[in-house]
Amino acid sequence: MNAKLCGHPSAVFPDNNSAKETQPALLGDRHGKMTDHKDHLFPPREDFREVHYLTEEKVYEILSICEGKKDYSPLIRVIGRIFSSAEGLVQSFRKDKEQHPNTKEQRKTHQAKDEDKDEDDKERTSAMEQESEESEASASMEGATGATENTLGPVEVSVDIEAVRRVYDRLLSNEKMEAAFLNALVYLTPNVELDLTYLDVYDTNPDYLNIFIIVMENSNLHSPEYLETAMPLFCKCMSKLPLPAQAKLTRLWSQYSVEHIRSMMETFQQLITYTVISNEYDSDSLVNDDECVVAAAKCLKLVFYANVLGGDLDTGHNEEEEEEEEASESSELTLQDLLGEERRNKKGPRVDPLEKELGVRTLDCRRPLIPFEEFVNEPLNDVLEMDKDFTFFKVDSESKFSFQTCPFILNACTKSLGLYYDNRISMYSERRITALYSLVQGQQLNPYLRLKVRRDHIIDDALVRLEMIAMENPADLRKQLFVEFEGEQGVDEGGVSKEFFQLVLEEMFNPDIGMFTYDESTKLFWFNPSSLENEAQFTLIGIVLGLAIYNNCILDVHFPMVVYRKLMGKKGTFLDLADSHPVLYQSLKELLGYEGNVEEDMMITFQISQTDLFGDPITYDLREHGDKILLEFVSLYGDYILNKSVERQFKAFRRGFQMVTNESPLKCLFRPEEVELLICGSRNLDFQALEETTEYDGGYSKDCRVIKDFWETVHSFGEEDKRLFLQFTTGTDRAPVGGLGKLKMIIAKNGPDTDRLPTSHTCFNALLLPEYDSKEKLKERLLKAITYAKGFGML
Repeated sequence: MNAKLCGHPSAVFPDNNSAKETQPALLGDRHGKMTDHKDHLFPPREDFREVHYLTEEKVYEILSICEGKKDYSPLIRVIGRIFSSAEGLVQSFRKDKEQHPNTKEQRKTHQAKDEDKDEDDKERTSAMEQESEESEASASMEGATGATENTLGPVEVSVDIEAVRRVYDRLLSNEKMEAAFLNALVYLTPNVELDLTYLDVYDTNPDYLNIFIIVMENSNLHSPEYLETAMPLFCKCMSKLPLPAQAKLTRLWSQYSVEHIRSMMETFQQLITYTVISNEYDSDSLVNDDECVVAAAKCLKLVFYANVLGGDLDTGHNEEEEEEEEASESSELTLQDLLGEERRNKKGPRVDPLEKELGVRTLDCRRPLIPFEEFVNEPLNDVLEMDKDFTFFKVDSESKFSFQTCPFILNACTKSLGLYYDNRISMYSERRITALYSLVQGQQLNPYLRLKVRRDHIIDDALVRLEMIAMENPADLRKQLFVEFEGEQGVDEGGVSKEFFQLVLEEMFNPDIGMFTYDESTKLFWFNPSSLENEAQFTLIGIVLGLAIYNNCILDVHFPMVVYRKLMGKKGTFLDLADSHPVLYQSLKELLGYEGNVEEDMMITFQISQTDLFGDPITYDLREHGDKILLEFVSLYGDYILNKSVERQFKAFRRGFQMVTNESPLKCLFRPEEVELLICGSRNLDFQALEETTEYDGGYSKDCRVIKDFWETVHSFGEEDKRLFLQFTTGTDRAPVGGLGKLKMIIAKNGPDTDRLPTSHTCFNALLLPEYDSKEKLKERLLKAITYAKGFGML
């Protein structure tokens, strides 16, 4: 009675006569059309208990019966029974039904046949392994069904995904069916969670992954009914999949269409948003402890990496391995070992396990299928307690979940706050080490990184001091920075450091120095391959950039994006020329599309020429005997311009940058474009947002006449004057990460009406504004103050 349907009625029914009567009604034809016997063979309460798994044909067959009777309860019961059973769902919608026999006798027969075929299978497998890499790559990218036909492919699955999609499309158009899928998923998830937690079912049966593949094809998962009941349980199950299963699911999804990946992304995003806005979080009830949000974030990670794998990848052109070894050797300290200090870079996860399993990094993706920004969840960022999350990330990473392990879901502002905590803790750690060292050695050491410089010799003074520190003890670079200008009274609480960085960069990027070349069309700087400056100068620039990040300062730096990609460990390629050398890129691109004879028409070979610092031509062979080898040199040309020609300069620059940041979570949290935002800030100045967040002190309020006159005056300024005002008040003309709304500016009353100019404390973003008696006077005094704003003094 419990035997599954098959093509041999004698195997199911002992009585052949009953089989002859029943078989046509049960099986129908291949198109699901039933015979004339169906009306009296299927009673109204028929529940198809002999159906233990589903195929597309079987679903349509039962649906046809239900439509004929105008009663869908039999199909609803079958859907509920199969979709709530892990075993039934694993066996459903297989590509080849003959591989999954129904009866014990059939399974034994198939097992015997499989043993006989073992030797043949080995021979076929050996032959397939010898196929060319091109054939394998072509087969592995067959994404129409979401799975490959290559039996050796890493994403082969036994479920027929296209059949599942057709069944969902057919059944979900019927409102009566939707509740059946929803209720079945609610009943399914507790058993699946137990299986994954205690039984290691995936190791014994990889087809267990079919459950998640089939469920995720349901196009209604984003509906409120699912988000409220079924999806939290299902995400919890998926998050418990072992790492190989997660990687396989990610590779499979990476072959889906953009629409399917976006649909899955939106489902998990909506679940996170729905849960976050439906609950209240505080210091005692953290969002990190919400199992639903955590599980959904882990599931969203699979979709994120599928989005990366499906995009334009560049897994080669890496230059970080030898550089990292050099940096780690140069930064290895015995002091911390002597004092029992554990290395900070051993705390918290540095390499994501899924990233390692997939063999791909976010940095490797030049253009994802879906923009990275769409994976950021703003409601989650709003409720995340970053100080607690950072603690989980660095200390309790095994027992507590940190959203910094899913950095794609965090915006740059939230991540920069995590980096700020890391930098501050590092400063306190270095201060503690210095104090302990002083006790041991009996001599007083400076717990801070102090630089005393002269304005007219700022490069020489800074270079000598920082070079000595880098040689003697690079760890001192991770102390808190204090800058003092000789002959000036300013005390550095952040503002003096900002001016120091600005003056150093103005000097270093001066075209007369010759360290960098400037492109008038792009307004960007690039390393001068013919520079006569020694490596120490470029190392200083790298240290300055690292110190700016470390001390939370924004710099006025104009580099193309390829510089930040190279800092993160990727070499420049031909595609990067579009940003750094757009004219050259366009020429090479047109050359690639030229259909004529390049050698004869353009006389182009593997030999190129450049001009040096003095304007003299220099020739370079991209290959040996470049003057005799013909075209296809675009890749080598890009490599020469972006890597080889500036190798000496950039290595020194990167070495300086890593002296400060090599123990920072910068690489695992930020993408290159976010690193640029972190260093340079935003060029978009929203003064309306600044006005809304500004605080007032000393008797001023937002309703005071002077304050109203002040904001009307500032809003009337042109772009240049607005930047001068920001420079005067905050020490930089850029907005911080997150925009001017994140800049906490204070306007304080500085006495009654007077002829004195407004003053500022750039360390605290504070403007001291006298109570001028007219709007015209306020504007005149303010413009004069921001125009002549060099130097520091004591008030």
